Amino acid sequence: MLVLLYAQPLTRIVQLTTDDILQGDGEVLVRLGDPPSPVPEPFAGLMLAYLGERPNTMTATNPEARGLFPSRRAGQPMTSDTLELRLRRLGFPTQRGRTEAIRHLVLQAPALVIARMLGYHDETTAQLAAEAGETWRHYAPGDDSR
Repeated sequence: MLVLLYAQPLTRIVQLTTDDILQGDGEVLVRLGDPPSPVPEPFAGLMLAYLGERPNTMTATNPEARGLFPSRRAGQPMTSDTLELRLRRLGFPTQRGRTEAIRHLVLQAPALVIARMLGYHDETTAQLAAEAGETWRHYAPGDDSR
């Protein structure tokens, strides 16, 4: 979900902690940038269920693990290589999926907004938006009532 909806690289995903998943007012948010990004249903429910069943937290060395994807080593997150292998076995297109996700997102909203919400660099999303053929930069600010 974090790859395909939010275009996050696996190296960043494995660094997320349970503190990066926020709940309030009947909404689930994931802190990838500022402001945190909303998690739509049914993914919000899946994320909350996963939080209660994270692997590798029932061992004597890892009961207080805060990582969203903890490894078997105490206090350490799962490696991005391990996560990639698991996703690949399930048929998830991690790199291609992430590329398509960011291109789709910059067509839905201005590149600067996407960059701030997802923790990307402004120039990176601007370049991706131009490659995707976005038109947000052609909109002039002003009075739209005319």
